[in-house]
Amino acid sequence: MAAPVKKGQEIDEEIIDMAFGGVGLARIPTAEGNFSVFVQNAIPGQRVLARVTEVKKRYAECNLKAVITPSPREVEIPYHRIPGAPYATVPPALQQEWKERTTLEVYRRIGEMPWIDKVYDGYIPSPALWHYRNKMEYSFSAIGFDPTTGSDVDRFSLGFKARGTWWMVENLEGDSGLFDRAWEELLPEIRRYCANTGLPAWHAPSRKGFFRFLVVRKSVAEDKLLVNLVTHEDPRFDPAQFAAFLHQHLGSRLAGVIHTLNTDEGERAVPLSGSSTTVFGTDHVVETMAGLRFRISMTSFFQTNPACAALLYAKTIEYVKAAPQPEDGVVLDLFCGTGTIAQLLAGGGVREVVGVDIVESAIADARVNAEQNGLPHVRFIAADAGAFLKENPGFRGRIASVVLDPPRAGIAPKTLQKVIALEAPRIVYVSCNPATQARDALALRDAGYSLKKLSLVDQFPHTAHIEAIGCWEK
Repeated sequence: MAAPVKKGQEIDEEIIDMAFGGVGLARIPTAEGNFSVFVQNAIPGQRVLARVTEVKKRYAECNLKAVITPSPREVEIPYHRIPGAPYATVPPALQQEWKERTTLEVYRRIGEMPWIDKVYDGYIPSPALWHYRNKMEYSFSAIGFDPTTGSDVDRFSLGFKARGTWWMVENLEGDSGLFDRAWEELLPEIRRYCANTGLPAWHAPSRKGFFRFLVVRKSVAEDKLLVNLVTHEDPRFDPAQFAAFLHQHLGSRLAGVIHTLNTDEGERAVPLSGSSTTVFGTDHVVETMAGLRFRISMTSFFQTNPACAALLYAKTIEYVKAAPQPEDGVVLDLFCGTGTIAQLLAGGGVREVVGVDIVESAIADARVNAEQNGLPHVRFIAADAGAFLKENPGFRGRIASVVLDPPRAGIAPKTLQKVIALEAPRIVYVSCNPATQARDALALRDAGYSLKKLSLVDQFPHTAHIEAIGCWEK
């Protein structure tokens, strides 16, 4: 089939269906049949302007440039629309229908599981649809995006990257509906404060500027905010004055202010090289879950939606404890982060739990948390998961269950083989990317593991993301 589009071309299409990962589907009729067009973040019923990024024989992939006509299924919302919540105008029941249908299809296709409905254990919705996030990252830019004209403008900007770009930012002028309302209503004032210093926002194309990112972590339990201002170096800036400005507006809600120097040229808030200094308050917040307290620093991983995470972890523990635990059995929690799952397991009566994560700050938090929660029978080790398994062969034969909660990219094939070599009777795999979990399911199948149960958890309302929990048994 001769492709009817070219890379870089802008096309006007109507979206007729939804594919996994928040990808809208359009069809272009040709003499040889329909040519498929996949548009990221487009939804059925919309007419969109899209830019072609990849062309194959029978399909093309596109970035969404603009919505020309909304879908008749969309509804009005009282929040500032942002690119990170493309489903915000879609009714929750319809979001669930799309996520459930397209995700299960991934297991049928990639995981070669036509029988997935037989082991499907249900869909767990988020308890809160709005203001559910406990962390948000905002970008500074010297290149702003004007939504009324759809073009760029030279101005000091603070908000989110404009859809499909890495160099310009649309100002957030109020509550996005995802994070803390009072904080986001303060954001325009923060932008003006930073602009009035006379120091420039980051200019991404030239890799120059001072203000780069503003990262905020919230403790829902204590209603406190931990703020990290990420900048380049400049002796004219006084971070203590910035902290005093925030304290003036937030009062006792401000847990701490961190100033991070980031001299890297890359577009990332966590620098490869640089330094962080706590200029006000503390360098962490405390969250509670199932009666346990968790100390969380700025760079430590903790689930973005705490209320829904409690349901996700409850289901994970249910799968771990579905089979009797041997007297000397160990539960190994790999990619454990701040040790939430490990501590909930230990608090739930599992005799011995070992948590492993490569992020040393997360393990430090986990150890403090375990001590404060009175859980001496859970241990935490800072190590690469693959290296830990290689260096600790003594766990072979003692592992009752392995809990996996890897990053979005999934588990490295060699690491997965080392997990399999432990010969644990049960593997409970938590994934924020069902496509990589479905891929890894093939290796588990070939090693003699069968999927017994699969649950989907909607940790991220108004986005295409979905969490999956699978229980495999030898």
